[in-house]
Amino acid sequence: MDRLSTLLSHFGVSAGTFHSGTFCGTTGFDGDQACGHLHLLQSGELTLKLADERAIELNTPTLIFFPRPYRHRLIAADTSDTQLVCASLTFDGGAGNALASALPDYLVLDLDEVPTMAGTLDWLFNEAFGGICGREAMMDRLFEVLVIQLLRHILTKREQSPGMMAGLADPRLARSLSLMHDSPGKSWTVAELSTAANMSRASFAEHFRQVVGQTPVDYLVSWRISLAQKRLREGKSIALIADEVGYESPSALARAFRRKTGVSPREWMHGGQRR
Repeated sequence: MDRLSTLLSHFGVSAGTFHSGTFCGTTGFDGDQACGHLHLLQSGELTLKLADERAIELNTPTLIFFPRPYRHRLIAADTSDTQLVCASLTFDGGAGNALASALPDYLVLDLDEVPTMAGTLDWLFNEAFGGICGREAMMDRLFEVLVIQLLRHILTKREQSPGMMAGLADPRLARSLSLMHDSPGKSWTVAELSTAANMSRASFAEHFRQVVGQTPVDYLVSWRISLAQKRLREGKSIALIADEVGYESPSALARAFRRKTGVSPREWMHGGQRR
């Protein structure tokens, strides 16, 4: 699969529409929910207050994306004629999964900045304000499509903080990262990954560390543990998970898990870490 489809096959997103229509007053999100949010301002005026109390004034059609739980407030005056469509977003594997964690805390985009989404946005707004039967189910699916289109948009950007998305946006590293994502159970060597990137071993290792923020070996371990956490949530046994993500025994996975998270798989499952 391609670099994005592989991620979504592991950490797909589900949307749940919870508001469509006129919005006024104040609605707060305390950041304690185990989900992210996507707000679409179709028209009118809206104030977005972030966790640090910084206010962003919006008066053009805007997309507001929170991939993870994040404290924020939406505020609109009675006279602003604000039309808003909102959905909660839940990624497979919880809010701390590898994909959601690789995304920025929030993203605010003028809809004119993302012309590739225009067709989906028109369809979604027509559903939101059209009163057609099945509208909520259709809107949920359209929000999910929007997230995929938004991830595509993010991958085309070059100014990214070090991390997985920056690596996938890098033409030289995308192939190596996709190999690890596709086959986490394989004992990848830096030499094999550098060959896939058509780089020397030393140049690849240094470039990977600068762009992704980890060594290739550390990244592979992080990816494996993220997959293991998802499988634990699904109720799989540690023995099956160990084989799937490339460890010769449950104890070997447990040791790697503790090194990355500070707790054993059992402690993680029972210690409130499942969000």
